[in-house]
Amino acid sequence: MYPLIRNRRLRTSEAIRSLVRETILTPSDFLVPLFVVEGKGVKEEIASMPNYFRLSLDTLEKEVKELWSMGLCSVLLFVKVSDKLKDNKGTEALNAAGLMQRAIKTVKNACPDMLVMTDVALDPYSSYGHDGIVANGQILNDESAELLAEMSISHAQAGADFVAPSDMMDGRILTIREALEDEGFINTGIMSYSAKYASAFYGPFRDALDSAPVDQENVPKNKSTYQMDYANRFEAIRETQMDIEEGADIVMVKPGLCYLDIVREIKNEVDVPVAVYQVSGEYAMLKAAAEKGWLDHDAVMIEQLMAIKRAGANIIASYFAKDAVKLM
Repeated sequence: MYPLIRNRRLRTSEAIRSLVRETILTPSDFLVPLFVVEGKGVKEEIASMPNYFRLSLDTLEKEVKELWSMGLCSVLLFVKVSDKLKDNKGTEALNAAGLMQRAIKTVKNACPDMLVMTDVALDPYSSYGHDGIVANGQILNDESAELLAEMSISHAQAGADFVAPSDMMDGRILTIREALEDEGFINTGIMSYSAKYASAFYGPFRDALDSAPVDQENVPKNKSTYQMDYANRFEAIRETQMDIEEGADIVMVKPGLCYLDIVREIKNEVDVPVAVYQVSGEYAMLKAAAEKGWLDHDAVMIEQLMAIKRAGANIIASYFAKDAVKLM
């Protein structure tokens, strides 16, 4: 009891604070999202995501080499494809010479030991901007899951280490796992977006990939019939447990800061690594506030990342990864 015990003794200097610190960030905590486009010499800033870029394959090669030199050894690939290549079934996603497949090979050729994860969803390839096939005003579940399995095989054939289904179709993890097993890709991992909420924080990401749902008759206006209701907590645990039973190696909570209670709930319930996606809206808010001089960018960034890890994240997918590592 006080005064025999004085908690402030362990706060008197940076040396003692760092010595007893419970949560530590390292470069190995981060998964770096990268946006890939066609072209050459392209490094195009995303207007709603300051200092984040769309990269052509040649600049992607330079970027992954820089990431590797910084100790950032894992990337998550997304592609922006031309509207003329989009249709309701995401046919281009299965093109062995498609942009995603070439991006995987580019990263592996540049840094063979870089861990490559790939986005598995139809929305970048969909003429309707949805994560599944649209029919009669609905998103078809089972048919979409079969396409996602084919996409996963194509990514594995190109050299992906992990596929990351971000669609939230029921049963798609089992469908993908069985397809990978049948094709001999027994070591290709699955990072499932298990608790992905229908969030308003995804706006800048959809700008980056031009993947927002289109406003057309008989097309759902949003993704709330397959992404989770953000009012729900126990549903996240159920979704995550089902994905693990179906073969997920890593599970994810998305978005980050508003869902740290979900991260802790899931971490307490499961024995597999838990990833958290600090999404584009979270990134954009801090960038905008810092630009106005309202917040200390670096201090708030590190505090947010520390909070995500403290909540239980083993892996943090974050657009701040490079900025954070530069401060470490």
